[in-house]
Amino acid sequence: MTAPGGSAGPVASMAPVEAAWERIETWLAGHAPVTFAALAPPAERAAVAAAEEAIEMPFPEPLRRSLLRHDGTTDYRTLLPPFWRLLNVAEIANSWRMRTDIHGDLWPSDQDEEEDDPDADHGPWWHRRWIPFAADDCGDYLVVDERPTARRRGRIGNADHEDGCNFRQGPMWTSLPALLAMTATALETGEQVGGCKPFVTPEGKLDWDIL
Repeated sequence: MTAPGGSAGPVASMAPVEAAWERIETWLAGHAPVTFAALAPPAERAAVAAAEEAIEMPFPEPLRRSLLRHDGTTDYRTLLPPFWRLLNVAEIANSWRMRTDIHGDLWPSDQDEEEDDPDADHGPWWHRRWIPFAADDCGDYLVVDERPTARRRGRIGNADHEDGCNFRQGPMWTSLPALLAMTATALETGEQVGGCKPFVTPEGKLDWDIL
């Protein structure tokens, strides 16, 4: 295993998503066994393909790689700071469909929504080219922004069920690989990331303090 920060070794030679998952798995196995046990097995490639067909676009490669490592987290276990659990492929498709159906024809056009936010720090309530991959189970989602503008593509947003989508500043929100890698570093070092610090409950569950 590599040390935090990525020294030479087996993890360093992996693709970024797999390397981050290797670090997360190792830490959870040694410190938070209940959360480790909640990591689902890999998704079936056929299930990933079916979900892509359901949302009418391919998953970005980092998300596909993550799902082929773990098809979400079971038992509603928090993994990403401060309270996000990973969705499985069926939940991704169902959540996308639900948000898209609610959005319907009642909202301004995509062009109008983007013109209202020239700096792209905030988004509309929903956009059909956002792919939800994590949930707080209170109606909010983390999404990968797959809108075609290169400046936006691949970054992580918080699609709030009341206030629309907020694209936070900071390196951990630039991509799914960055989010996983910085989560792994916070677990390994005990340091804060994104205003949150990890801790383990007496029962062996990972949780996060909001600082």
